[in-house]
Amino acid sequence: MTDSKRRKGLIASATLLGGVLTLAACGGSSAADRGHDGGAETTRHENSRQVDEAAAKDASDAKITILPEDGATDTGLNSDAGVTVSDGKLTDVTMTSVETKQPVEGTLSADGSSWKPDQPLSRSTKYKVTAHAVDSQGRKAVENSSFTTVAPTDSFIGNFTPEDGSTVGVGMPVSINFDKPVKNKADVESAIKVASSSNQKVVGHWFNDKRLDFRPQTYWQANSEVTMELGLDGVEASPGVKGIQNKTVSFHVGHSQVSTVDTKAHEMTVVRDGRTLKTIPISAGSDENATYNGKMVISERFKQTRMNGSTVGFKKHNGKGEYDIPDVPHAMRLTSSGTFIHGNYWGKGIFGKANTSHGCIGLEDAKGAKDSKTDGAWFFDHSQTGDVVDVINSPDKSVKPDNGLNGWNMDWSQWVAGSAVQ
Repeated sequence: MTDSKRRKGLIASATLLGGVLTLAACGGSSAADRGHDGGAETTRHENSRQVDEAAAKDASDAKITILPEDGATDTGLNSDAGVTVSDGKLTDVTMTSVETKQPVEGTLSADGSSWKPDQPLSRSTKYKVTAHAVDSQGRKAVENSSFTTVAPTDSFIGNFTPEDGSTVGVGMPVSINFDKPVKNKADVESAIKVASSSNQKVVGHWFNDKRLDFRPQTYWQANSEVTMELGLDGVEASPGVKGIQNKTVSFHVGHSQVSTVDTKAHEMTVVRDGRTLKTIPISAGSDENATYNGKMVISERFKQTRMNGSTVGFKKHNGKGEYDIPDVPHAMRLTSSGTFIHGNYWGKGIFGKANTSHGCIGLEDAKGAKDSKTDGAWFFDHSQTGDVVDVINSPDKSVKPDNGLNGWNMDWSQWVAGSAVQ
């Protein structure tokens, strides 16, 4: 997609996932930007359109809306959160605190059109929501989202990943998003300590005044332990705004898995701990909507999710998405702008042979995500958040380091230069 569409997608994909949406949606570059032949481009676009139509065939009419939008901060505690559906009925909604894992009780309306929490939410808390629905023909739809509730005006918090006690891949950085702008960056960064049992040097990098990531020069050592001490209680981010967090977070770095996607060869080689596990035929972004090059870290995983092209700028004249697939199987997010690696049950005969997507990486899969023998299911089952997917030989540019958890695409000297305490 064009840079303009990508900018829109970065905002819209807060509500979705790519190639696949939570919504999600794939992102790629425009062939026009690279001077492709107009007639050839039209043919390729027509082929891509036919694949999109095949994907949308038999799709559920149920359209789920989760409020607030995915990634929202400063959400109100009383009436801002809820789920609705059009052209269908909600069958199940779960809302859970990310930190405590405690579910939030809620009530489904008698007609199945909406769901609301039964009580006010907690301050300064991140919640995850998953909603399922069916349409009049029994076809299923699913939606995923997360948001953070408001902190007091005179305080700030940092929402961080990965979660305490989790196991992640070697590419997972410590990424902290603050709910208010930080002016005193050196004071805030100095109050956060990240250390590994591997004794790797870990340095912070500010992408903007609200996001601070930490990583070592090379990937974390496999089977190591990483600890973050978040000592922000009383630390002033800006005049009159002080931190309220004082906690220690630890996570385990599991296997070392780097999967190399060669878009020209239409294949992905999965290497774990130095040993090749499998070579899988894939389909990547078409020439007019090519997949980003570069090292991308799996940041979210969904057994099924919805992808809608309108959220990242792929719209028809009527404003609807060029594709809207409510049940994309085995989807894993690679960028915040909507690039996913996911299962594909609608693209017949393309894997290992042709690139047809809007920028995502597709693996052969089955509708409903129920066949464990497919390549999409295998890769999902053998992957974890923090694993690395390295895309090569694409006609697109490299992914930006702040588009997802992808700071590995910045050399070490640039990374260190982004620290406020070096």
